[in-house]
Amino acid sequence: MVRQGILIVVSGFSGAGKGTIMKKLLAEHKQYALSVSATTRAPRPGEEEGKDYFFKTREQFEQMIEDGELIEYASYVNHYYGTPKAYVEEMLSQGRDVILEIEIQGARKIREQFPGAVLLFVTTKDARELKNRLARRGTESQEAIAQRLRRAVEESEGIEEYDYLVVNDELETCVREIHSIIESEHRRIRYHMELVNQVREELRSFSKGES
Repeated sequence: MVRQGILIVVSGFSGAGKGTIMKKLLAEHKQYALSVSATTRAPRPGEEEGKDYFFKTREQFEQMIEDGELIEYASYVNHYYGTPKAYVEEMLSQGRDVILEIEIQGARKIREQFPGAVLLFVTTKDARELKNRLARRGTESQEAIAQRLRRAVEESEGIEEYDYLVVNDELETCVREIHSIIESEHRRIRYHMELVNQVREELRSFSKGES
């Protein structure tokens, strides 16, 4: 029986370490496929086109929206972010687990289209640690940091919509926890209905005295 792919959504506060977690998780577990998002923001140092993001102009992104090429999209800190449809559908059809690293607006849209998607929210151990991590990046102005913190306040109101909360205090532990959550999801009955139905039919036959 071919293992059915699961769609996993990972969201979290800016500065909570989602990107670092994803890199380590994918390095240790090759069965996962990270969906590459499209964005209108400029590349950060070290980011690569097609690997970290598909970098688009606002005009290009809006054309993708018009053409129905995105599963979801959202505006965050004056930039668009979205998930290309073709890659996700292809990976799931191959039985791969697809991880989407997206914001809460997009997670809500994914849940509407894929009710069986697993939603994880990543946070730091407390708000002060989050603020300190944003400051330690050294890539943004105080106003940009303040804007991200204001956005975090809004996101905190939607955490209850997620299935799991993951605290990124120690990276190794966090990665193991996320992998364990995904593996546990694969044991849900809904992913094994072919086997369940086969056992039912065999039991019915045996109960009638058939060999």
